[in-house]
Amino acid sequence: MSRGDVITLLYVVAFSLFIAGLHMLRGPRTAVRGNQVAAVGMAIAVVATLIDQRIDDWGLIAAGLVIGTAVGIPSARSVRMTAMPQMVALFNGVGGGAVALISVVEYREALEDGGVNPELEVLIPVLFAAIIGSISFWGSIIAFLKLQESLKGRFPIPRQVNAGLAAFAIAIAFVIAAGTESEALFWLLLLVTGALGVSAVLPIGGADMPVVISTLNAFTGLSAAAAGLALDNTALIVAGMLVGASGSILTRQMAEAMNRSIGNVFFSGLGAGGPTAAAVEGGTVRSTSAADVAIQLSYARLVVVVPGYGMAVAQAQRAVADLAAELERRGVEVLYGIHPVAGRMPGHMNVLLAEADVPYDKLKEMDDINGEFGRTDVALVIGANDVTNPAARTVADSPIYGMPILDVDKSGSIIVLKRSMSSGFAGIDNPLFYDPKTALLFGDAKASVGEILSELHNV
Repeated sequence: MSRGDVITLLYVVAFSLFIAGLHMLRGPRTAVRGNQVAAVGMAIAVVATLIDQRIDDWGLIAAGLVIGTAVGIPSARSVRMTAMPQMVALFNGVGGGAVALISVVEYREALEDGGVNPELEVLIPVLFAAIIGSISFWGSIIAFLKLQESLKGRFPIPRQVNAGLAAFAIAIAFVIAAGTESEALFWLLLLVTGALGVSAVLPIGGADMPVVISTLNAFTGLSAAAAGLALDNTALIVAGMLVGASGSILTRQMAEAMNRSIGNVFFSGLGAGGPTAAAVEGGTVRSTSAADVAIQLSYARLVVVVPGYGMAVAQAQRAVADLAAELERRGVEVLYGIHPVAGRMPGHMNVLLAEADVPYDKLKEMDDINGEFGRTDVALVIGANDVTNPAARTVADSPIYGMPILDVDKSGSIIVLKRSMSSGFAGIDNPLFYDPKTALLFGDAKASVGEILSELHNV
């Protein structure tokens, strides 16, 4: 068996493990094993690539492995669950940046070797990888900074700016593909697409971040596949297409959950303002105490917990699980209503609650739980603002109008845990807070849930 045959066989094994691992990521019970299976597949793919006879600079490869291991393992082990969206955005950006750098190296080598552009069958994937990789890198960096709250406030960039940058980038790519040999022009292409990545993500609010992250993830995968075509590397092609396809499907699902198009997310971000809830409802906010909440919960038959980013920030998932366990011990049925875009990345709430050992069959998707709110005695909303906002159904000029929400306002009683009356990342007020059935318990979510649990023991 030749070396080429061995490499091909190893790639087939690796791809099979990639697909099996991706399939296992569909549920929390098998997700950890799925990650492990996919990691083994990646290790096999790396080995197959390293034994390729075209690989000769072992010193740089070893240095890259050492640096990547030294940075990656401590970062992944030490990151808090509340910071996981930031890490996902950052690591995704690193992938896009790596692809953009690969495209630069390939183009430079072609110019140095023959003084002319690569053949079109190589040049087109290189240009595609450069454009998409650069957009993904800089867009992911901005997403990271916004999630980290290092970039605060609104950045209203006109959509004409993005359209102009996109047209300029395409024009540069056409000029290069038409036969112009210029490394400076290639760097200008990276500069323009990097500016496009920044300007496209800057105006987007946190409420749209799940869609943004999944979109940029798909971009990184597609750019990696293009780089694989340019390098004639089967592993990059298959792995990139898997990531690109799965990311694209997830992006579509996230957008549908918000009843918005991808273009609307990127070119008409939430937070443009709208009527306040006080103006709509003409009501007032009613606050409550942990003791009163404990009494309501103890006499309920069905309690639906609606988690949001506030639960993640307070790291209250274990306290919530303890409260639910105590209620269930008393004969109260407890379910969890999960909105597809709750939190700051796809599946954010599922990850947090799985970490707290909440049974997966208790986690109900929006379409499944909305039919239960009519018989719900108490809906316990923990830091979920925009995904419970009735303005999405009733206020036509609201930025979130038409977005499917969790129908918590149909519950018999609503308890909202919030730090303050500040709006969510969509930047608008929530009429739910002024509903006569709603009472607000102000404070840190973890501390508030702990107080409720303590008071529950006295009921």
